[in-house]
Amino acid sequence: MATKNIVVVGAGYAGVAAAKKLSKHFKKDKDVVITLIDKHSYQTYMTELHEVAAGRVEPDAIQYDLQRLFARQKNVDVVTDEVLHVDHDAKTVKTVKTVFTYDYLILAMGGEPNTFNVPGVKENGFTLWSWEDANTIRRHIKDTVEAASNEHDVEKRKAMLTAVVSGAGFTGVEMVGELMEWKERLAKDNKLNVDEFSLYLVEAAPKILGVVTEKEQTKAENYMLKKGIQIIKGNGVANVEKDSIELTDGTVIPTHTLIWTAGVKATSDVEGYGIETARAGRLVANEFMEAKGVKDVYLAGDIVYYEEPEKDNTPVPQIVQSAEQTGHTAAANIIASIEGKEKTKHKGNYQGFMVSIGSRYGVAYLMDKIHLSGFIAMFVKHMVNLLYFLTIGSAFYFVQYIRHEFFFIKDERNIFRGHLSRLGNILWSVPLRVFYGSMWAWEGLKKTFGLFGTTSWFGDEIVLPFEWLKDPTTGASQAVEEVVAKPVFGLSYVYGEEPMMVFSKAPGWFNWIMEIMIPNQDVALFFQKFMTIVELLIGLAIIVGLFTWLANAATIALVISFALSGMFYWVNIWFIPVAFSLMNGSGRALGLDYYVMPWLQKKLSKWWYGDVKSIYETGIQK
Repeated sequence: MATKNIVVVGAGYAGVAAAKKLSKHFKKDKDVVITLIDKHSYQTYMTELHEVAAGRVEPDAIQYDLQRLFARQKNVDVVTDEVLHVDHDAKTVKTVKTVFTYDYLILAMGGEPNTFNVPGVKENGFTLWSWEDANTIRRHIKDTVEAASNEHDVEKRKAMLTAVVSGAGFTGVEMVGELMEWKERLAKDNKLNVDEFSLYLVEAAPKILGVVTEKEQTKAENYMLKKGIQIIKGNGVANVEKDSIELTDGTVIPTHTLIWTAGVKATSDVEGYGIETARAGRLVANEFMEAKGVKDVYLAGDIVYYEEPEKDNTPVPQIVQSAEQTGHTAAANIIASIEGKEKTKHKGNYQGFMVSIGSRYGVAYLMDKIHLSGFIAMFVKHMVNLLYFLTIGSAFYFVQYIRHEFFFIKDERNIFRGHLSRLGNILWSVPLRVFYGSMWAWEGLKKTFGLFGTTSWFGDEIVLPFEWLKDPTTGASQAVEEVVAKPVFGLSYVYGEEPMMVFSKAPGWFNWIMEIMIPNQDVALFFQKFMTIVELLIGLAIIVGLFTWLANAATIALVISFALSGMFYWVNIWFIPVAFSLMNGSGRALGLDYYVMPWLQKKLSKWWYGDVKSIYETGIQK
């Protein structure tokens, strides 16, 4: 029975960060168990909600299954349940299904949209604060545009093809930027003119993107205006009807789509938890992220209200960086409490702000001094996202992010446009795959049987051209003959020319490595046989399309090795680009990888992560 039970409620950025830190610290302590409770079986990658809502990525691209995130953390119990009440005196957390006892509790349930009681937003508008919200917007827009394509009434049709985003913070700007790109596809699929679409960005404040400098604000605004987005500042939404919105100055915009991104507050789930609240329902914490007036309860993420002394007593911002940092502070101080050490005061360290406007353009303000825009800003944003997966130790979602952001893209919605897209027909690579594999297999056969005057690598002759393997009686390697013709550099074989080797002899450093690997003639003979078998197996694997990526990667390594050994000609350097081209899934077209890879992925996933489910019950089973 564990002597210390730590319960973390909420599996967003803050909850995952806290649970990861606690798990890592106590991984060898069998007396500490961390229970992570969330109403969903997955973490939602909130910074990509707009990409799902506007059709850039598929909905499952931003769902990060908690079992996959914590499968290797044996002291973390993932539970899918909804918290109903917290009893601070009894130190229990009551859920729909059961009651959890805690020694330490972290509340990290996040926030929810703040509509500021604007009439009609809840009834007729759409918020963007959850995976469900993003899917609802996506379906609504597709259905509305499809209906508009069959609408004969010009004014009604125009309203149906008009979308308004209220709130010009990060979420609002990113949302309208995605819609700006998506309208091209929507128009094409529904046989509409893209000029019929109208997009508005409405902001009650006098400027957009208030947390960055005027330089980023101006660049972002100019880019959106250039792309046809109509920006309204200093004039917020006052009322929302089913087919129109009214601004505070009385302006009416006919629209069937109002996306509300104008504010966030602490989730209403914490209202009855008996903890002091501040602005927007956020729970008050001290400098150690302890809930004010409640023992052994810590706060993290968007629900936290803590005024940072180092930042003019402004509350911690409701952004990803702050969520992770408050989660780490809460976890660090629980560790300190358990181990009787001094607690750590929270100190926010915000490296900067980045916002995308569609998939190809963005602005960024980093470290209070670096201004970025365009391609480089978007590239940095992607790198920061990838860094997140490394910090939470998820190689699986690191790879998945690369796949859906760079390779499996549609309509050139990527900073590299369509140049990296893998959504092509790989059937046409089959002839090249069979030819390339046959070439390697034939090379293996020649070396096995000594065909067409070649020396068999299965005989007693040393064919490797290294000095220390020379026959002491002749002073020369048995397989090396003096070439009379002058070698000519070329990337094609021309009659009458002697092709030039990449290296006439191995570089010194490579010689040193090979002498360690192949110190004498007995090892060399074994190595020759082994390499021959490898070439045969690689050739056959490529021909039948089995483990094609790995087989072609091996050919690249072989070519580099042969070249450094002084055994490879420039005219055959095409081996390398061909291998790279065949690594693009070529084995899945008329190849065994079509069957083997999905089966293997399923088996390996089950072995490494266990059973991935929609609901995780209490009790660590890993």
